[in-house]
Amino acid sequence: MSNEMPLRPAPFNPLDKKNLGTSVAEALLAQPIGPLPPTSAFIGAGVYALYYTGEFPHYEAISALNKRKPSSWPIYVGKAVPAGARKGGYGLGDDAGPVTFRRLVEHATSIQSTKNLSVSDFQCRFLVVDDIWIPLAESLLIEMFSPLWNKKIDGFGNHDPGRGRHGQKRSPWDELHPGRPWAEMLQPAHVQKVKETTQEYLARIRSVLFPDLPPDMGNHS
Repeated sequence: MSNEMPLRPAPFNPLDKKNLGTSVAEALLAQPIGPLPPTSAFIGAGVYALYYTGEFPHYEAISALNKRKPSSWPIYVGKAVPAGARKGGYGLGDDAGPVTFRRLVEHATSIQSTKNLSVSDFQCRFLVVDDIWIPLAESLLIEMFSPLWNKKIDGFGNHDPGRGRHGQKRSPWDELHPGRPWAEMLQPAHVQKVKETTQEYLARIRSVLFPDLPPDMGNHS
């Protein structure tokens, strides 16, 4: 008989907050994929993921992943919360209204306004969720996929900063995708650094998930 100490695996706790959040994230990924924005309005707060399959040169690797295995790698993950959430209103069960639908329409409008993206190249899936689980599910999904527009190209979800604040620099997303009218009034940033960061990210996910893809796919400077 061995004198080694027995292993002590951590007991599984189905009510652990991470396990609960994971179940919400998995429920989102099980939802059907559809156009952006959805064709029918719906009520509720929740989480969502956007997928890209277009020809924008710097996103070729992501597009290839989603064509090879449909809707497998989101370019962006987000949440839509009730109006009072930022003032501590999570979990109160108030009617959220169509907040998730409106947010997806906003995203579609942002994409349509750019000069180098087409909203027809995007799809989305969404899940209406009880308020209290929304931030946890969003965090886990971002941790799971490290979506490009969440982790490396900031600014997609931004709004007009408002009158008197247009001395700010444009976000990396607006620098890479010019066209939003309010963003055109902001100050320019350095787009080359954004492109370099994007290529490093795409090379990493491609080498891990699909090592058989052509090595030069998505490598644009």
